[in-house]
Amino acid sequence: MSLVDGVPVDCLSVRDRGLAYGDGVFRTLRVRGGQPLWWQDHYAKLEHDAVALNLPCPQATVLQDEIERLAAGQDGVAKLILTRGCGPRGYAPPPQPQVTRLVTFDPWPADSVGQCVADISVRWCDLRLGRQPRLAGIKHLNRLENVLARAEWQDPAIREGLLCDDTNAVISGVTSNLFIVSEGVLQTPDLSQCGVAGVARSRILRAARERGIDAEVARILPDTVMHADEVMLCNSVQGIWRVATLEDKNWSPGGWSETLNGWLYEVD
Repeated sequence: MSLVDGVPVDCLSVRDRGLAYGDGVFRTLRVRGGQPLWWQDHYAKLEHDAVALNLPCPQATVLQDEIERLAAGQDGVAKLILTRGCGPRGYAPPPQPQVTRLVTFDPWPADSVGQCVADISVRWCDLRLGRQPRLAGIKHLNRLENVLARAEWQDPAIREGLLCDDTNAVISGVTSNLFIVSEGVLQTPDLSQCGVAGVARSRILRAARERGIDAEVARILPDTVMHADEVMLCNSVQGIWRVATLEDKNWSPGGWSETLNGWLYEVD
């Protein structure tokens, strides 16, 4: 089910810059009972990313109404895409873009975890993320690095892959943000050079501040991950994954995964 500029269609102009250049931003979020979960956070992030690319952002009520229209009271996953719309041939953006907005909805997938922590196995990816501070943190439409990284494995037992940049700093999972607990300190990678700053990550950091817990944003190396007390991945659809196995390393539950998952659903 999809809407393009509010119209129930499933096609896009071949001249749309989102298709031609990946010129746009997006959000993927859970819907519960037809209502978008953590909507204020998701809209704020969408608006922030749109402004970073000099894209006009539709009003929150317009997008929320379209999500609710598609969801029709169901649980599921919604995706919001904003592109710079159609334009003439060439990279130069139109001075007054007519933004295309796409909203899609899929019923809740059978293998999704919801509010329960899942124990998963992960692997290191060979692909290295390129550093580009101008785009760091933004969830833009060019996700080719993630596509190539996810193509590295077919084993269904491996749920996620961990990505490093070209300096060997750990950045994130392919579809998730990373948290570790090392010597009792909660840490998450610095995303000032590359990576996507997800809403689940921001909610956990905000919850830690509200509770007076120091959560460090730091440069994290693979060796630090391998020697961590607990390793967790998060995103807005799955909540928290506890990393149980990474290559030949196994972790027993340490309690932090359940704590962070609780924070996700308690923080305002």
